[in-house]
Amino acid sequence: MRESGTVAALLPGAFYFLNETRKPPVELLRKYQVPMAVATDFNPGTSPFASLHLAMNMACVKFGLTPEEAWAGVTRHAARALGRQASHGQLAPGFVANFAIWDAEHPVEMVYEPGRSPLWHRVVQGELQ
Repeated sequence: MRESGTVAALLPGAFYFLNETRKPPVELLRKYQVPMAVATDFNPGTSPFASLHLAMNMACVKFGLTPEEAWAGVTRHAARALGRQASHGQLAPGFVANFAIWDAEHPVEMVYEPGRSPLWHRVVQGELQ
């Protein structure tokens, strides 16, 4: 998968809502350095969860991702899964400046506190919203 540029998409909301028992092979994906994207797969049939915070939390709790892996999964690996890694998914010169500013002491708070929304500001296309 890694050699072909494939990104594994982890969908913890669907896993939970469908009461799945077979977890994705996270240890193998780590071993072979396959990037793991994390997404909500928000839809009314199999994943009625729109919260990316909740998806990050579930990816850590249900699949064993670290908070750092969850953050990479919703940023640079998600951009790669969409074929937009050259312009999105990172805070870097030349990249599209779409990001959120959170009222949090540490990024791990975003993963372990999915029930609150500490959104402070949004930046879209480089403009403060």
